[in-house]
Amino acid sequence: MLSAEEKRKYVKQIMLPGVGVAGQEKIRNAKVAVVGCGGLGCPTLLYLASAGVGTIGIIDFDTVSITNLHRQVLFGNEDVGKIKIEVAKEKINRMHPEVNVINHPVMLDETNSENIFRDYDIIIDGCDNFITRYIVNDACVKLNKPLVYGSILGSEGQVATFNYKNSKNLRDLFPEPPNAEDVPDCSENGVLATIPGIIGTMMANECLKVIFEKDVSVNKFMIVDCLSMKISSLNY
Repeated sequence: MLSAEEKRKYVKQIMLPGVGVAGQEKIRNAKVAVVGCGGLGCPTLLYLASAGVGTIGIIDFDTVSITNLHRQVLFGNEDVGKIKIEVAKEKINRMHPEVNVINHPVMLDETNSENIFRDYDIIIDGCDNFITRYIVNDACVKLNKPLVYGSILGSEGQVATFNYKNSKNLRDLFPEPPNAEDVPDCSENGVLATIPGIIGTMMANECLKVIFEKDVSVNKFMIVDCLSMKISSLNY
């Protein structure tokens, strides 16, 4: 049951058709793990918390760098050198103390991914390398967990929901990860500050749709040009 304070806080969301008190309770009861507390993870975490997701796990081992600040909106100059997930937990709980934030200060790999994911309902992949992406995907397939995927580069982003009710997964679309040297990344090619916010918010939105079990983008890979605001969908 939602408390009176929660009903007041989320009243504008509860008012929406298809949400209501029952939908808000689904959000509060949801357990979501976010892999990566960087450009995509920060806006995703902010909007999951502001929507009222009851339990949020954050998986990251990195510290805040000054080069992160233009796009990783949970951090400021005073946070440089601090552990990302500790800063994120403190700031999320300052804004939304009712959210249970669980920190996992580890480098995700084949030995720990399943143990971490097992306690969550939905996994969100906001990491920055393909090796980890495939580890995340494979663990979700083994555990039958829906996976919300997002990536960014320059002024473009990609969003998909994999493994939802036995829908296709990342390997069905891209069977093997590309060679690392063949893949451009933000450190070499840059990224516009707003792009992670746009794509990360879309990822949080996809997660909420999975929680509601409504209008989930199944077997659809969305490519978003954030300058022209053109969204292309690859159906597979």
